[in-house]
Amino acid sequence: MAYRLLIVEDNADIAQLIQFHVRDLGCDADIAGDGNTALELFRENSYQLVVLDLMLPGLDGLEVCRQLRVHSSRVPILMLTSRSAEQDRVAGLETGADDYITKPFSFPELMARIKAQFRRMEAHGKQDNGRTMPVNAGDILIDTARRQVKVSGKEVVLTAREFDLLLHFASHPGQVFSRTQLLEKVWGYHYEGYEHTVNSHINRLRSKIEKNPAEPHYILTVWGVGYRFNEVLN
Repeated sequence: MAYRLLIVEDNADIAQLIQFHVRDLGCDADIAGDGNTALELFRENSYQLVVLDLMLPGLDGLEVCRQLRVHSSRVPILMLTSRSAEQDRVAGLETGADDYITKPFSFPELMARIKAQFRRMEAHGKQDNGRTMPVNAGDILIDTARRQVKVSGKEVVLTAREFDLLLHFASHPGQVFSRTQLLEKVWGYHYEGYEHTVNSHINRLRSKIEKNPAEPHYILTVWGVGYRFNEVLN
């Protein structure tokens, strides 16, 4: 399948280089140099992935990400940022980005991230074709075919990465996963220094599925090791 990407980057040279590299992967790619153009293109076309720069003229990347999530909770968003402060990266993840990469980045790493997204989309397609059964865990119902989640009968909107993370945990109740293992299993890659990406996603996921995120019932912290999904639910 030929995927179509939206590249949102005000540096024309970087945008064109990304477009050139993804075309080598057999993908089509449109370029938007500002946030308003990006939103217009997103409304008018169907994209399987958005590569989004944080620093944009007019609407910044965070606001664009917020508005993209209003239109779609499922299209993966890979955020580009030249900021090194952790709070800026966390802000992007909490706004709805599925992943981020810090400038200056290497194109092999960026392409590896993009290909990891493609592998997940292909895996999801196989799950849908195989009519995977829903997963029940306490008050949580995970409809894998529709990629929908309900907690106590009420639908909860998750990003693509949050859904994958929850499904992975719920499919392995009681099993402890380190941050490195979760990066490899859910994100599809592991690069040194990105373990805190897992923390940010788990915090956001807890805020959506837990009655009290400060005292989680489903996703439990195993201090000094990682996380596990509660195998004793009531």
